[in-house]
This record gives sequence, C-alpha cells and structure tokens, in this order.
Amino acid sequence: MRRALLPGLIVLAIGGAAGVAVQPGGIGDAEYARRNYVKREVRVPMRDGVKLFTAVYTPKDDSRRYPILLTRTPYSVAPYGEDHFPSALGPSPRFMRDGYIFVYQDVRGRLMSEGEFVNVRPYQPEKSGPRDIDETTDTFDTIEWLVKNLKGHNGKVGMYGISYPGFYTAMGMIDAHPALVAASPQAPIADWFIGDDFHHNGALYLPHAFSFLASFGWPRKGPTTSGFARFDFGTLDGYEFYLKLGPLSRVNERYFKGQVGFWNDMMAHETYDEFWQARNIRPHLRNVRPAVMTVGGWFDAEDLFGALEVYKHTERQSPGATNLLVMGPWHHGGWSRGAGDRLGDVVFGAKTSERYQERIEFPFFKSLLKGNGKLALAEATMFETGRNRWHELPAWPPKDATPRPIYLHAGGRLSFDPPGDAGTAYDEYVSDPARPVPYTAAFATGMTREHMVEDQRFASQRPDVLVYQTEPLAADLTVAGPIRPHLEVSTSGTDSDFVVKLIDAYPDDYPDPDPDRATGPPSPFASPYSRMGGYQQLVRGEVFRGKFRRSFERPEPFAPNQVTTIEYVMPDVFHTFRRGHRIMIQVQSTWFPLVDRNPQTFVTIPEATEADFRKATQRVYRTAAHPSRVELMIWNR
Repeated sequence: MRRALLPGLIVLAIGGAAGVAVQPGGIGDAEYARRNYVKREVRVPMRDGVKLFTAVYTPKDDSRRYPILLTRTPYSVAPYGEDHFPSALGPSPRFMRDGYIFVYQDVRGRLMSEGEFVNVRPYQPEKSGPRDIDETTDTFDTIEWLVKNLKGHNGKVGMYGISYPGFYTAMGMIDAHPALVAASPQAPIADWFIGDDFHHNGALYLPHAFSFLASFGWPRKGPTTSGFARFDFGTLDGYEFYLKLGPLSRVNERYFKGQVGFWNDMMAHETYDEFWQARNIRPHLRNVRPAVMTVGGWFDAEDLFGALEVYKHTERQSPGATNLLVMGPWHHGGWSRGAGDRLGDVVFGAKTSERYQERIEFPFFKSLLKGNGKLALAEATMFETGRNRWHELPAWPPKDATPRPIYLHAGGRLSFDPPGDAGTAYDEYVSDPARPVPYTAAFATGMTREHMVEDQRFASQRPDVLVYQTEPLAADLTVAGPIRPHLEVSTSGTDSDFVVKLIDAYPDDYPDPDPDRATGPPSPFASPYSRMGGYQQLVRGEVFRGKFRRSFERPEPFAPNQVTTIEYVMPDVFHTFRRGHRIMIQVQSTWFPLVDRNPQTFVTIPEATEADFRKATQRVYRTAAHPSRVELMIWNR
C-alpha cells in the first residue's frame, strides 16, 4: 500500500550553491556577494556570429588576479539585470569568499541567448568552417573571449556544472581551450538511451521524461528571461495518472499536441539508432587535457550512469589525464545542497556533503587554479554505504575486487553455490500491464529521490514479484563495482521487461538509527514501523527491455515459452551487507510508472494501442543447465 502524499518534482540543477546561509560572525551569502562583487551582463560572440548571454561576477578587490569559474546551463542564469544578484556564487560559499571570477552562461538557444537549442547537441569531430559548431566550440569560443576581454584574471579557467550543466562541462573537456585547466562534470549526461535520465537499457523512464519535457521542452519564441512552468497533473497519484493515460500516443493527443519537439524525437526513435548514438558522449572523451574530477551520487536517480561512465571512458581513452572520481551517498545534486546525512529512512552517520565541499571540491579547484597544480586527492574518493565510511582508492573499481555470481534457488533461496537441479525448474508469475508493480509506496507524480533506498516490502508481498534471499550473513560482505544480472527466462508473450533489484534485508531486531523521528512530523517515506527491523533497503535496481537482449539497434521478439538469456550491467555500488543482514534479489517485469508499460507483445511501443497490452506468464529458470544468477564484485580487504 502506498502510504504518503508527495507530488513529484524534477530538480533543474544549475550548478550554483543556493540558500541564504550566514557565516559565523559574518553576513549572509547573498549580501556578501552584493558587497564584494560587481556584476556585468555581456553577449559573447561565437564563431558563427551567434551571441550567448553571459553573466560575469568579478571581485571588487582588484589588488590581485583571480581565476575564472565557468558554468554553462540551459536552465537560466537568473536573476537577470546587473543590479540583481543570486543567493550565492560558485559551487559553494567558500569559493565566493575566497575570490574567483564567476561566469554563468545561457547555452545556445536557451533563455536570453541567441541561436537554436538542440538537446544534448551531438559532437562534430570534423569542423571545416565557422558554421560547424557544437558544445565544444561554444565552450572554446566563450573561454577565448573571457581571457581576452575580462580584466583581473590570472589566465586559468575552471568549469563545473551539475546534471545538464555537467554534460556541458564534459563537452568542454573535449578539444579544450588551453586556459581550461580544471573541469568537474557532476552528474553529467553520458547517454540518454542506455542509462541516463529518460531511458535505461531501452526502457522509457516515463514520469521523468514527461515531467521534465512538460516544463522544459516547449519551443521558445525568442530570447526570454522566463523560467519553466510546472505541469499541473490535477492529482498527487502518479500511478493512477499514468495508468489512466494509457498508451504513449495519448501524450500528444491529450497534452503536448505535437509541440514538444524532443518528446516527438523520443517517440520517433525507439531503438538505439543514429539519433541516440550521436548523443553518446563516451566515445569522444579522448585526449582530455584539463584535470578532471567527476562527481556523482550512489542514489542519483537521474545521472548515476553518466558520472560512472564519464570517469570510466576518460580513464580508458585519455590515459595521461588527471582523472578523479568522487561518489557519495547522495541523490541528484545532493552534494551541493543539504547536509548529505540521510536519504529517506536511511542515515549515513555524517554530513557527507559538507565534507565533500570543504575537503574535496574546494581543494581541487584551488590547487589547480590558484596553487601549484599538485593535487593531494586520491584518484577515487568513494563513500561505502552500509558501513558509512569514506575510502581513498588508487582506482575504481578496486583492482582486487573479484566477480562472484550469486544464484537463484528453489524456495526463494539465494546462494553463492550453483544449482544442482536436473530437468526443468523455474519460478513463474503473471505480469499484467493493467496492474503493474508500483516503483514506490508513496504517492508521487514524478521520479522520487527516495525510491533509490526505499523499503521494498510493499513489492515483495506481491505475487508478480519473485523474492530470493540468503541466510543471515556470518560476516560482513562488501560489493564494490558493477552488478551483472544473468537471467534464464521465458515468456508467453513476444516482448517483456525484466527488473532486477539488489536489496539489503535488515535483521528483524535492527534498531532505528533515528529513534526520535517519531516525535516530529512524519517523513513521506518514513517506515510505518517504529524500528528499522526487517527493512528491505533497495541498494540498486535496473530494468532491461527484453527485445533489446541481443542488440539495442535491432530488437527481436521472444519466441513464446522458449528459454532465452537476459544479460545486462547495472550501475556500480559500494555497499557492505553487514553481519546478520541478508542479501535479497527481487525480479519483476513492471516498475510503474517509473518505467513505461511494456505491452508484452512485440510492437513499436510509442505506436501501441490498448489491444496490444496483454498479460504474460514469465518464468525464471534456476537449474544447472539454466542457472539464473547475479554477478557481484566482492571486495575482501
């Protein structure tokens, strides 16, 4: 039963610090910015003549030279007007008080900038003239203008941004301007079909795509300072809203009327064709020259994939680059706002965001932009959940982590021992698109942050969710790296989704780490129990659209009731299952409305009709001949 009312809201992160914090014995950040900085608004020309609106904040103290910190964003550099200042400047208030030239730019075609906006504009490797532009050229031209026209800078530029601005930061690392010496893509978009934001392994993340494009996706009639209008769902119950919506074709029929261009693009490109491949940034992270610090959150529902992939591909394709990775127990952008001490019911034992800002982010930029360029940071600074501790590692994943499969067995058992059963043995359930498994117990119209750690008991009680778990662990077990499901399955339909969830099942007598919680207002995601006993914490969950099991470019139908293999990679975790806990695996075929409904017939889903949606009997096999398993990277240290 869903138990809380929470309207979903997508966060449009612009990469700047927010709030009106007051320094001890000092003034608030907003007042400090106004007293100590001068604001200019300029229009920076690109090589093709298009001008990009740019806000520049320069320290009034001109007795020394300052590095430039640049953020490029599609989400607005508001407030507009040279007399209007934001609540703070820079990645965190510490930067503003230390002294930098802060530059914020509306990207091409957004808000007050000229030109045409293209979502995740593809990289052009060959450029024969000034009309051949992409985000690398716009970044290069912006930095070129800044270093030639701004006074009082020291010739060094840093760049940072969260989410979409993280994508622009990652693009700025490619063919980089010589003055760009430090870049921090944070929760960057890497691939919008395989694992970021709107698609995961070919399956549409429906409430995220719909909510985002319902505000962000409408065409702009010309330069404007206007923000984004939030869509009115008329209800707090997203499960019911999307179920009543029916097939995806009704989005245009009822709401978008064909005017939201990127929604139309998504519906027209259901496979991993050239449209999506061109928007995959990973192959282009070659010969990266600036020092890079990629930042992500283990519980980022939007761009966890992007952070891990940008680090991995920069490491692989730019072997000489300074390439760092930071991963903490954060939701999307949580390292820049909030204490980072908890998410939903799960607590992390410390203010992890403050530690990151003070000990990692600030030293990274200061040493490269103001110091001697030598970093006293590990290549991988990683937070281990479960034990709640930081690690400084020379590589990620740890080089001594070893793959070990854990197998599904009869009776809901989960074991590192392979099955020995002969013949046909399977567990089955009926997947009904008319009654899909909810992804959260809360009422929400969008994609919630908290579902990434939410108690899964609401799902494990359903007949269309298979549950497997180990005996209580005799010792701590640490998983460090990607997770690889290998399912041997059949379906009575011709297409199906399969969702695998890795879960930390707490002991029944586990104490509530926040016993005073019951005295305050209830959290929308608060457990209905007074203690955390029996809590089934989601550690990682991921969907795979079955028709892409052999190729994302060329989908294939299932042969009904014939055994086939589903293999894929889930994003990394760094989690310790404590002694006395159980490792749990759940398998299901719907995860609604987080993932759009698969009709379970082999059709082009954006064109599906009500008649295409049918029940299907799913079987998961667990024999010696067909051993379903999940490969974990075990770290013994």
